Amino acid sequence: MSLPISLTVNGKAVNARVDPRTLLVQFIRENLQLTGTHVGCDTAQCGACTVHLNGRAVKSCSMLAVQAQGAQVTTIEGLAQNGTMHPMQEAFRECHGLQCGFCTPGMVMSAVQLLQDNPKASEAEIREGLDGNICRCTGYQNIVKAIQFCQSGAKVAA
Repeated sequence: MSLPISLTVNGKAVNARVDPRTLLVQFIRENLQLTGTHVGCDTAQCGACTVHLNGRAVKSCSMLAVQAQGAQVTTIEGLAQNGTMHPMQEAFRECHGLQCGFCTPGMVMSAVQLLQDNPKASEAEIREGLDGNICRCTGYQNIVKAIQFCQSGAKVAA
């Protein structure tokens, strides 16, 4: 049995039929071929699958695709506009806020939400805000620096 779903992903209308047990992360990766959203743990612990659902960061491994019916979903691929990276993506690049890169899409998506909710977040608040995202490589220091860089509005050198 499959169910119809309609949603908007990265600004484009999507209509599909899915097995009712399909996770949103599976739908994004397998049906839409948007592989920037990663599967890390399947238990909502690591944050690698973070996307924005109606403007809020959610872990797409913890919800069914049918639960996104009618929603606006933004993946890491949808942050860039007209070929220009989102300021948070630029900040991660500028501050070397990544190492292997596996956690980076989820970190970026969470960091965007964090600064939307608290534009003047302190270092401690940034670290607390990243609590639901795991990085096994960097030790978080440069991730925090990247968020602070973006927060400051610093311009990336051309």
